[in-house]
Amino acid sequence: SRDERQGRTGFAHLFEHMMFKGSENVGSGEHFMLVFNNGGNMNGTTNTDRTNYFEVLPANQLDLALFLESDRMRSLAITKDNLDNQRNAVQEERRLGVDNQAYGKSDELQQELLYDNFAYKHTTIGSMEDLNAASVEDVAAFFKMYYAPNNATIVVVGDFKTADALAKLRTSFEAIPRQPTPPPVDMTEPQQTAERRANVDDVLARAPRVDIAYKALPGNTADFYALQVLNAALQGGQSSRLYQKLVKEKEMTTNVGGFIDERRGTGALYTNATLRPNVKTADVEALIYAEIDRLKKEPIADWELNKAKNTTRRGFITGLQSSISRAITLGQYAVYYNEPGLINTRLDKVAAVTKEDVQRVANKYLADTNRTVVVTMPKSKPRGTNASSGQ
Repeated sequence: SRDERQGRTGFAHLFEHMMFKGSENVGSGEHFMLVFNNGGNMNGTTNTDRTNYFEVLPANQLDLALFLESDRMRSLAITKDNLDNQRNAVQEERRLGVDNQAYGKSDELQQELLYDNFAYKHTTIGSMEDLNAASVEDVAAFFKMYYAPNNATIVVVGDFKTADALAKLRTSFEAIPRQPTPPPVDMTEPQQTAERRANVDDVLARAPRVDIAYKALPGNTADFYALQVLNAALQGGQSSRLYQKLVKEKEMTTNVGGFIDERRGTGALYTNATLRPNVKTADVEALIYAEIDRLKKEPIADWELNKAKNTTRRGFITGLQSSISRAITLGQYAVYYNEPGLINTRLDKVAAVTKEDVQRVANKYLADTNRTVVVTMPKSKPRGTNASSGQ
């Protein structure tokens, strides 16, 4: 969605849906049927930095997967009926995931506050107004620009002979014409100089929630891996500092956690905490900031550093257990960093992080002036009305 322009937010995700509406040799919905009838699974996903499509099939059905993908890359069925159908599907997805979801508006607002550059400032799902404005001509132009072989990465993982698979790939895709190279996206993000803050009254929320984000840096950098280890120590599971302090010791929140977002551009470190009854959001914030200050002032102990690295290592390895997860990871590293081999060296970069690195990145990125805070409070629904929005 970072490639979207103002007035056409949600377009990358909308187009992901369009890719299942048929092509020259595959009817609408037939893609699903052919994969499922051959014992497989398939889907597509879109985030800020890429859209992916995948098929999981028996090894003897590689030809089918390549046929389906190459046929829609070559000849997608772009019609007004298909567009209207999938526009409605995406709008319903927005209603379910944002408009009628507790804290949905808070998540969207935090993204908007956190970033200045439009590429990341808007959410992938987009706005209802922009989805309504999409035309068949928009779809055709988007398809021609981005859905070309020179802008695609194909990953095949499984039981096959490499030479045979490469020959099949060439047969399937080489004849598809390349298109002009998509324009580069300006990912420049200015330095934040003051805390940003907003409050949301949410008729769907049942408990107050505090969401905090610190602007960070792109993935696959030395500081990114240090922040990964810091994140594991601070909020990675029930043995983490924040969970032990806020949930176990103080009993102020029902849960607390977060993550470091890996992006091609500037990512962020996120923390959220859901409060128990009669607890003040300011008190929860104060304890979170106190734990962050500890990381700034005192190097973490050797045992905690090792535990944080083990947590990070376990999360990475667990995410590579299936063929499809390995394929998605390889493709993402190729698109993000032009480095698919990172799948074999990433843990070495985590292992190289020192406790001095953790303390340094805490001071560099977790500054008061670099954070964006959204506080969500439950709001009583007016009598005689049905809540249709979370804000």
